[in-house]
Amino acid sequence: MTDSTDARPLRFAVIGAGMAGILAAIKLTEAGYDDFTIYEKADRLGGTWRENTYPGIACDVPSHLYSYSFALNPNWSYKFSPGAEILAYFERIAREHDVERFVRFGTEITSCEWVDGKWHLIGADDEIDAVDVVIAATGVFDHPRMPDIPGLEDFAGPMFHTAQWDHSVSLDDKRVGVIGTGSSGIQVTGALAGKVPHFTLFQRTAQWIAPQDQIKFTAEEQAAFAEDPDKLLATHKQEDEGFSIFANAVVNAASPEMTLIEQMCKEHLETAVRDPELRERLRPDYRAACKRLVVSPEFYEAIQHPDAELVTEPIERIETGGVRTADGVLHELDVLVIATGFNTHDFMRPMEITGRDGMTLTKMWADRAKAYLSISIPDFPNLFMLNGPNGPVGNFSLIQVAEMQFDYILQLVERLQTGASAEISASHEALDAFEDERYEAAQHTIWASGCSSWYLDDRGIPAVWPFPFDRFRAEMKAPNLDHYDCR
Repeated sequence: MTDSTDARPLRFAVIGAGMAGILAAIKLTEAGYDDFTIYEKADRLGGTWRENTYPGIACDVPSHLYSYSFALNPNWSYKFSPGAEILAYFERIAREHDVERFVRFGTEITSCEWVDGKWHLIGADDEIDAVDVVIAATGVFDHPRMPDIPGLEDFAGPMFHTAQWDHSVSLDDKRVGVIGTGSSGIQVTGALAGKVPHFTLFQRTAQWIAPQDQIKFTAEEQAAFAEDPDKLLATHKQEDEGFSIFANAVVNAASPEMTLIEQMCKEHLETAVRDPELRERLRPDYRAACKRLVVSPEFYEAIQHPDAELVTEPIERIETGGVRTADGVLHELDVLVIATGFNTHDFMRPMEITGRDGMTLTKMWADRAKAYLSISIPDFPNLFMLNGPNGPVGNFSLIQVAEMQFDYILQLVERLQTGASAEISASHEALDAFEDERYEAAQHTIWASGCSSWYLDDRGIPAVWPFPFDRFRAEMKAPNLDHYDCR
């Protein structure tokens, strides 16, 4: 932030108080900006980690990497920590930086409109703020997706999505069914199969499961991290380097590294599943990592428990007493869990956002969500997204991505603050060129190798960052102002 007396005062709105919203508050105050409000629709911080509390929830990025770089945590209990511990970490960091004083809880922004050089924020039909800059920290895994299955509303017992887990329901004497085999379904299976009277997993598509080198850190190891910051930083860098191999492998389906990852997954299936018939039902018919690669130290063992059942027949309908499959069998259940993921292409929606000259986000994204470098949208000045469309959501730590993006955004904000520009948004030409290049590159990634996944857009093209991660780092060092409409 400039020290000039001619500096333009700026007011900000940050939408969302999850990982990215907390980061935004900390970085804004560090840069000298303190006129901002974080609008959070819930009653507490935490975003994804506040909402998702299902049994077995954990992060699939190593904990020492899934941490703010400025707040490395020596006290992680596991290499891949459980969700409650991750939420506690974010709450602690927010508390230490006094983030809550900026948060307006229980306030959902329903629309934003650009009028006379400011963003006007509407909530519950009334204008609640007018700001110079909007930071959209709304997240990717925010809107649970329910499956389109006949009779879903007919089930007589408790039924809930993994992101809306009902902890008032005791599972001790229940027959539990789970629909979905993404990360959430796999983690729930690992946590519950063998621990409830009967567990049924309904599998539409088999998943490649990467073995997870889960490590429990001892009290002595945690103390060593706390006493030696260099050791903690070295571990962070080591995890960064290891994860970078994966990040670069998946963007080149023909790479030797991708071949090694596939071989690892195949060997894991062969060695972990004893029954040949079950092994073949668990074997995917597409390349490993074509869908988001699932990591689990316990899924294969859990699904082989005598009280666990894998159902691969298609679901015909839901009935009062359970799930009827296409072979006519009724799988009787007491509790039904929906693990079908999220509407990951919604981003800021369902907010109604109207930019310059009446351009709406609905119109801009009529075909698909898109943003230049996943940050800025033409004709929506002074609105910046963290982890927006086409970013590295499929191949890296979203915390590191958000940190790099925010440093980049602050450089654009400085132009607004100094008066060098009053309005900044990506140009149409820059977004079109980026999309054309991304379209070509995406077809060479593992995600385009022949499967259906939430990564794919309406054209069947992966809607995630398709370039080496080093390029993302380079792009985030400084904005190319030739790619922006600065007025």
